[in-house]
Amino acid sequence: MKRNVKTLLSFTAAKEALLIEFLMEKMHGISRNRAKALISNRVVLVNNVITTHPLTALKPGDVVQLDRSKHKMSFHSKELDIVFEDPYLLVIDKQPGVLSMSNNTRQITAQQVLNRYLEKGGGRSTSHVVHRLDRDTSGLMLYAKDIQTQQSLINGWQELVSDRRYIALVEGEFEKPQGCVRSWLTEDKRFVTHSSRVDNGGKYAVTHYNVVTSSCGYSLVECVLETGRKNQIRVHMADIGHPVVGDRKYGSGKDPVKRLCLHAFVLNFVHPVTGKRLNFETPVPACFEKCLNGK
Repeated sequence: MKRNVKTLLSFTAAKEALLIEFLMEKMHGISRNRAKALISNRVVLVNNVITTHPLTALKPGDVVQLDRSKHKMSFHSKELDIVFEDPYLLVIDKQPGVLSMSNNTRQITAQQVLNRYLEKGGGRSTSHVVHRLDRDTSGLMLYAKDIQTQQSLINGWQELVSDRRYIALVEGEFEKPQGCVRSWLTEDKRFVTHSSRVDNGGKYAVTHYNVVTSSCGYSLVECVLETGRKNQIRVHMADIGHPVVGDRKYGSGKDPVKRLCLHAFVLNFVHPVTGKRLNFETPVPACFEKCLNGK
């Protein structure tokens, strides 16, 4: 949709800053909540791209615009938030319990939500899955708006993605602050993944982990995948005796916050079309921190 320049309020960043703080300064000291609302309501553009992440890092020369038009397209969904959108792709923050794409059930999927949104926009784009998250895992996901962009991302995934990290709340406290789990993973007819420390013909999987903090019998762990296998983090954490909290499939079933405590919180990659480096990070879910505080 072409935007009328008369409806845009424009500012240029003179130094590095976070988007939400930049808006608070430029909009005559508006509150943090008001600045966050402007961003989440999709009226803020950075370099002509709608940006919905308040912690977007601005560089000198970046142009920040506010769209004052009353005819903008809004997006509201309990299943996901759109963190970034341009003509080629979408970055979303998926809620737990939402499928990435259809599996022939009647459950709502992130892909369906995005397709409805794109259809309302009047364009011809549809969403195409680039990578998946387990239904019960929340966090950052990437969808393409056309097959060509999707294939560019899938085929160049290893070269384009520079950082992809998960945060997990796991049971127990660690003796060592970091480590690595290596095993071969196979899936049985019940769709349960089994781990073997010796090559059994399965898929080789490597998970690196770093303990962020531990308290009250739980640990917050940052995980980096060297490989991307189904249920990899869940299986590997269970392997070392620290299952993910809320994991009824591979863990103890202990579920104090009524969800699987696994969240994809960092996704950094090079845009396959523009060549621009894009960095996204979401906060640790508040319920993870409540467990660490004994609440």
